[in-house]
Amino acid sequence: MSELTTVARPYARAAFEFSVSNNNIDAWSSMLFFASEVAQDATMAKILTRDKAPKELADLFISICGDQLDESGQNFIKILAENGRLSVLPRVTQLFAELETEYKKEIDVDVVSAYALSKAQQGKLSTSLEQRLARKVNLNCSIDKSLITGMVITAGDLVIDSTASGQLSRLSNTLHS
Repeated sequence: MSELTTVARPYARAAFEFSVSNNNIDAWSSMLFFASEVAQDATMAKILTRDKAPKELADLFISICGDQLDESGQNFIKILAENGRLSVLPRVTQLFAELETEYKKEIDVDVVSAYALSKAQQGKLSTSLEQRLARKVNLNCSIDKSLITGMVITAGDLVIDSTASGQLSRLSNTLHS
């Protein structure tokens, strides 16, 4: 996976910088998402592993994508094909999305709670996390009844565990040390 990331990163960064300079990040995000779905199709994945001329491969890929790619998107596909990198398109799309999130100062936060959170609770939680993380927060809430009470909040590397079992575990660790 790290090798795939190493190969995909320069393409993702180039696409992102181009999209920022042309003020069309959302359009590029959509194009890359669609193209990566095409690249992940089982039939297309087989075609990408065969020995085909880069121009022929790019033309085929672009014809399948149709109107989903603008001229700059088509040029991007041609460059990937010339360098034999169409198969890394899904990873390019993931890295592009990460760059977009960082650029927009947003963060996805997973909240697992014992019970469903009301809109008011979600609003308060979102506001608190935005202040703490200095970013716009996108909450992804889910329910896990086995938690009994409390919630686990995960934002990147940050994990906040306010569940009963988490608190008991911390208390136990404190008493043992």
